[in-house]
Amino acid sequence: MKDFAYHRATRVDEALGLQGEGTKFLGGGTNLVDLMKQGVETPSRLVDVRFLPLAGVRAEDDGTVVIGATTTNSDVAADPTVRRRFPALSQAILAGASGQLRNMATVGGNLLQRTRCAYFADPSQPCNKRTPGSGCPAVAGEHHNHAVLDWSEHCVATNPSDMAVALAAFDAVVHYETQDRSAEVPLSHFYLPVGDAPHRETTLPPGALITAVSLPPQGMTLSRYRKVRERASYAFATVSVAAGLDLRDGIVHDVRIALGGVASRPWRAHFAEELLRGGPLDRVRLAAE
Repeated sequence: MKDFAYHRATRVDEALGLQGEGTKFLGGGTNLVDLMKQGVETPSRLVDVRFLPLAGVRAEDDGTVVIGATTTNSDVAADPTVRRRFPALSQAILAGASGQLRNMATVGGNLLQRTRCAYFADPSQPCNKRTPGSGCPAVAGEHHNHAVLDWSEHCVATNPSDMAVALAAFDAVVHYETQDRSAEVPLSHFYLPVGDAPHRETTLPPGALITAVSLPPQGMTLSRYRKVRERASYAFATVSVAAGLDLRDGIVHDVRIALGGVASRPWRAHFAEELLRGGPLDRVRLAAE
């Protein structure tokens, strides 16, 4: 592992002031530290943001649920408000990793974990995500569990986050700060399409710090997360789905469907939602193409 400097920040402005070339924010470290050990990530300085006053889950007066960026995955999954109003989110997190990882991993870090495959994690192999323009050997090589939607000749890796799939289904919003301003971006616009620049994964400006994720006032208590994986223990999804339903008097008033394990970002199934919305939930409508 390359030598690096370490700084523990206790204020948001302090953390932002330490940003610069070669600097990375460190949350739980469950992805970044592994990549550093493999020689994939080589930051010259880590700014530890776990001690920023950003942890916790709260409901605003209008019903919006705000989840602080340094809240651990375990705490989000166990939160009574999340479990009651957005059960698929809790289920997604519990399906996402081992208990030890959930106890360390943070919400902000989870959203920013690298979209990756085995070639990305092997510095001896070319990879457009590590070295733009070097090629994507996964296109013609071992492409097991790679993208089937929205991929390009430049990258076929899939986003590994279970949590992000549920957040996508619920129209979550990502809040962040830079040295100049506070801003927000819908999760639907947070991840970039692969295109010809797969090394650019999000729309965050350079040096930005995620501070929170918010969920809309209208919850979806009838929601579930299902994940297919190759072993019952900790593993990325072969495919997963977060689905929510607002069914009243036999009519689908609202439906949310997001897929994981199929693309470089959580994939919202808007067309399927439109087919189901506004009518009865029956076999004919469920089988429609």
